[in-house]
Amino acid sequence: MLISLWEFFYGHFFRFWMKWLLRQMTGKCELQRIFDTCVGAQRTHRIENSLTYSKNKILQKATRVAESEVDRCVKDIMKVKNINPEKDTSFKICMRACLLQITGYKQLYLDVENVRKRPYDSDNAHHEKLLLKLWNLLMPTSKLKSRISKQWADIGFQGDDPKTDFRGMGILGLINLVYFSEKYTKEAHQILSRANHPKLGYSYAIVGINLTEMAYSLLKSEALKFHLYNFVPGMPTMEHFHQFYCYLVYEFDKFWFEEEPESIMYFNLYREKFHEKIKRLLMDCNVVLTLKI
Repeated sequence: MLISLWEFFYGHFFRFWMKWLLRQMTGKCELQRIFDTCVGAQRTHRIENSLTYSKNKILQKATRVAESEVDRCVKDIMKVKNINPEKDTSFKICMRACLLQITGYKQLYLDVENVRKRPYDSDNAHHEKLLLKLWNLLMPTSKLKSRISKQWADIGFQGDDPKTDFRGMGILGLINLVYFSEKYTKEAHQILSRANHPKLGYSYAIVGINLTEMAYSLLKSEALKFHLYNFVPGMPTMEHFHQFYCYLVYEFDKFWFEEEPESIMYFNLYREKFHEKIKRLLMDCNVVLTLKI
């Protein structure tokens, strides 16, 4: 209750007068002061909050513009805030970079969501080609005898036909598995081998799809903002999402064997423990989670 009251009075009264007082003292608007004092993800995050909670409609809409409208939007912001480009030569560059990151994050979520919503279709030649590519990447010396086969269990699928395992994450789950196996083939083989451990083993493909869900949920909840704002100087893309997924796969395997669960039956418990660990790391405004081998 007290927190809600503080947020209301701060947002409607104190913030306005504080900004006015600071502008009189420094001769600069809040956006300029942020650029002067902050760097990296903290800068972009504070700029995003300032624009979002502004009472000016032009500033509010700035966080939702398309990439093609960013330059025009920066000019509009400078006009509204009465910023002289000759006196503040860096403002335009800094604001453009921040807007690309802010709007790019929103676009990345939409792109990922569109792929996730696309179900695996066994009648789609591209989907089938991707699935067979996954097999060939992970099992280069073992020929798949037929499309419907118990061999799929060798790389961690539950049934004879992997398509049923992609229902939750759609084609996104397969794309991530292929991406990791192609970009980090040596590591993928090592992790698959460890996943077949007689005591600590787990279903490689199923866990991989589960980690796709984790990466997706972190993106959706905006928990990836600090990481992507630090990692990507402009607009984040699907490539950056896939790279974060690779980090999760590699780190989860290490985490699993360090924890030494008594049984695969405890997977959900340790999965959530790993999830909480990642969320704590992502709360650091200086965080950059990349796969380092």
